[in-house]
Amino acid sequence: MLKCIPAALLLGLAIGAPSVSLADIYIVASADLTLSADDVKNVFIGEKQLAGSTKIVPLDNVAAKAEFLDKVVKLDAGKYDSLWAKKSFRDGINPPTSKGSDADVIAAVKAGAGVVGYLSSAPPAGVKVLEKL
Repeated sequence: MLKCIPAALLLGLAIGAPSVSLADIYIVASADLTLSADDVKNVFIGEKQLAGSTKIVPLDNVAAKAEFLDKVVKLDAGKYDSLWAKKSFRDGINPPTSKGSDADVIAAVKAGAGVVGYLSSAPPAGVKVLEKL
C-alpha cells in the first residue's frame, strides 16, 4: 500500500502542475513591417489592421498555432475561433489566413508586403524576426 502513495502523489502533482512550454515561437514579418509585441497580439485579434499606410496581412501557422495562441494571444483555439467568427460577422473582417507549415509562412512573408506570421523553428537568413518567445 505504501508503494501506491508516491504514485498517487505524483499524479496529483502532475494534474495540478501548470503546463510547461518548451517550443520557441518566432514572430516574423515582411521587411517593410515593424510591429511591437502589443501590436502583434492586436493584429491577430483583429484590432490592428494598418501599420502607417500599410495593410497588415496576418498569417496563422497550423503547425505552431496552439503555442502561439498560448504565448501571444492568451486564448485557446476555441475562444480564438469564436472571437474571429464574431468579428467576421459584426465587423466584416476576415481572420488570418492559415498556412500549413513554417515553410509556407516564410514563403508568404518573403513574397508579400505587410505580412506577419509566426514560426515554430528559427527562420533562415533574410527573414525579419520581430520577436522570439
